[in-house]
Amino acid sequence: QVQLLESGGGLVQAGGSLRLSCAASGSRYSINAMGWYRQAPGKQRELVARITSGGSTNYADSAKGRFTISRDNSKNTVYLQMNTLKPEDTAVYYCNAVVISRNAWGQGTQVTVSS
Repeated sequence: QVQLLESGGGLVQAGGSLRLSCAASGSRYSINAMGWYRQAPGKQRELVARITSGGSTNYADSAKGRFTISRDNSKNTVYLQMNTLKPEDTAVYYCNAVVISRNAWGQGTQVTVSS
C-alpha cells in the first residue's frame, strides 16, 4: 500500500513562498500521476496541480503563474513550489498519488498565509 509523507507547510506572510514535498513509499507498482489538492475550512477539496509520470502538468487557474509542480521519479517525490502566496491560499494541502487507477492520500500539511 502506498504511503505518502508530506512536509513543508507552515505560516508565511502574504507575498512569501513555501515549498511542499511529498515522498511516496511502499508501492509495488509504478506511480502514475502525483499531485496536490487543498481544502480550506468549509470548502470542498480542490485540485491545485498535478503531474504525470511523463512530466505533463496541469494547474488550477488560481495556481497558474505562481505555483510550480515538479517530480523526481527516481525518488517517487513530488514538489510544489508556491510563490506570491495570498491569504486565500490558506488551506490544508494534501498529496495525492495514483497507482493502478487507485488514489492514495497523504495526511495533509497546513499552509497558513497571513495578510
